[in-house]
Amino acid sequence: MTEDNEQKLINRINELYHKKKSSDLTAAEEDERKKLHQEFIKNFRAGFKQDVENLVIIDKNGKEITSEKAKKAQRQKGLRKD
Repeated sequence: MTEDNEQKLINRINELYHKKKSSDLTAAEEDERKKLHQEFIKNFRAGFKQDVENLVIIDKNGKEITSEKAKKAQRQKGLRKD
């Protein structure tokens, strides 16, 4: 998802949130709000997972201590050659 699309998603979620605070949402708007919220959470989790999988951890002595699970994911993505 591009930043522009993500911002539009957030803006629409916020519009529905503010409308819900001031008055009731229609059934269609409530369904839309739920779907947008689920999409936002899905995108957030995917981005967070990618950030964690790309993380390389180095201790204070300069030795890499990245978990084996993260290393495996990085190898599958072609980010590691070891």
